[in-house]
Amino acid sequence: MSKNKTEPKMALLNSKVDFSADGVLDMINYYDREGAASAEGTYTEALTYETPGFIDKAGERLPKAGAYAAAGVGRAKAEYSVFEAEAKGPNASAGASASLAGVSAMASAEIASASASAGPIKAKIGLGVDTGVKIGVEGVGVKVLGTGIKLGQKPSVALFGSEVECSVM
Repeated sequence: MSKNKTEPKMALLNSKVDFSADGVLDMINYYDREGAASAEGTYTEALTYETPGFIDKAGERLPKAGAYAAAGVGRAKAEYSVFEAEAKGPNASAGASASLAGVSAMASAEIASASASAGPIKAKIGLGVDTGVKIGVEGVGVKVLGTGIKLGQKPSVALFGSEVECSVM
């Protein structure tokens, strides 16, 4: 199962490069993940997961639970160890999760996006609308249609998808 790494965001052109604490935790969880790649035309998926954690197996080292549903047209992705890349066409998704990094709930609709991550370093560019809330080790944030605020290590203010962030680490 791949990580859900969407953050609330909306704009004509969403782009983000980030270094996150939950990405560091993902490195512990996925450092020995085997490689996989896939490409799909249309897709739908719905899943729930619960991992008690502390099992020496990729993706099961840290406790977590959640639910996720998505549907779209066109998706290609590849993953190996702590590296991941994905490109998507029109899609919609919703999810909720709880882990050592925090809790979150998210809804998203995109025209297209591309993302890549290498451990805690993540980058994403796309056209879409995201709405959600996240409470975790990096702070507290809420956005509605790309407009909102985040308080914590990297406070930010977003207005219609344009975002200003300040790193106080």
